[in-house]
Amino acid sequence: MEKTNVAIVGLGTVGTGVARLLLDHGDRTARHAGRTLWLKKAVVRDLSKPRDVDLPSGIVTDSIDDVINDPDIQVVAQLIGGLEPARTIMLRLLESGKDIVTANKALLAEHGPELFTRARELGRSIAFEAAVAGGIPIIANLSQCLSANQICKLEGILNGTSNFIVTQMDEKGASYEDVVRRAQQLGYAEADPTMDVDGTDAAQKLSILAHLAFGATVNWADIPRVGIDGLDPDDLRFSRQLGYRIKLLALANLADDGLELSVGPTLVRIGTPLAEVRDAYNAIRVIGDAVGPVFYHGLGAGQMPTASAVAADLIDTAVGRTKLTFQTLEYFSTDQPPRVKQREADTLVGRCYFRLNVANHPGTLAAITAVLAKHKISIASVIQHEPENGNADDSGPPSGTVPLVIMTHAAAEGAARTATEEIQSLSAVTGPVVRLRVKD
Repeated sequence: MEKTNVAIVGLGTVGTGVARLLLDHGDRTARHAGRTLWLKKAVVRDLSKPRDVDLPSGIVTDSIDDVINDPDIQVVAQLIGGLEPARTIMLRLLESGKDIVTANKALLAEHGPELFTRARELGRSIAFEAAVAGGIPIIANLSQCLSANQICKLEGILNGTSNFIVTQMDEKGASYEDVVRRAQQLGYAEADPTMDVDGTDAAQKLSILAHLAFGATVNWADIPRVGIDGLDPDDLRFSRQLGYRIKLLALANLADDGLELSVGPTLVRIGTPLAEVRDAYNAIRVIGDAVGPVFYHGLGAGQMPTASAVAADLIDTAVGRTKLTFQTLEYFSTDQPPRVKQREADTLVGRCYFRLNVANHPGTLAAITAVLAKHKISIASVIQHEPENGNADDSGPPSGTVPLVIMTHAAAEGAARTATEEIQSLSAVTGPVVRLRVKD
């Protein structure tokens, strides 16, 4: 059987998983590739570090030059995170004649056009299924299986760490800090989980999906995003009372005048598929004009789900499928103008959830509804519970503050934002006003 020599750069959690698949299940990969995928080199930073995989003698090295200068190595799984030295290493590998498989979504979101243009100039390819949603084959489905469709909408839970945290807070009443520590212990969250919990990771993945689905050239930093790091348990509780769960949702919607993109905590109706996605799972709902709605669900992170996607890309690259798709679709091309542009955030339209603490005296609700009416925001429902420590004998006017929850009909983001600022300034309102998007 023919042999394709493979190298792994970065033998961390995912790299170790890929090595296991190549070494322990070579018969499986060979059956699908029609050739042996032979692991020839694995580049690591620290040779003395123990590895959770048995590697044959001579494979491990701490020099990237051992891969770059070996003409027999044809495909490299570049599994280093971050921007540098990952960018420089990828360019050197391409220039030495290697095809690349990567899981680094931050690198593609930031430097995708440069890297993909250079790969085409050199006649090489870059495969990146593992960069978005771990083991869910969303890249292949958007670029190949659904290629006869105009994608109309994407709705996704793209960050398993955030979904795990929100699920544990919602279902077990755990505190945010405790759940973050638990996520770190389980390997879902990094030592510094900022990019997961502040929406950055989901925005980077959404920018990649927006390019594949809509031909949009989007800087991930321009996508409006809010994380879950400020999520209050009260909002989880009130959402359940209203028949919703809160999820960190990445949304892309193709409108007549452009592409709507956003990432943020969103109320999703209980019983719908996205609302039932729990713990570290990811899910993506895609709507195409021909196929209609399609739903993908699976583990979006973790060693073996991500390694599964990397290994599949290695197989596709070895047999030539990746190169054919890569050259045909012109991913992240700097030569082609974007087919669609991103809409301004203030023009996005949707329903809103408001929660605020208000003074428990006459006229408060009227003042708040007047602000909403001024900005043409219609109220769908209101929840206001009686205060626990009010005047028990009803002998005088009510006292203290109470939480007030308002659900609106559809409103423009700009109007909702301005109304939020004005409500916040009312003397009857204490503490911050919480505003979340609602998806029905």
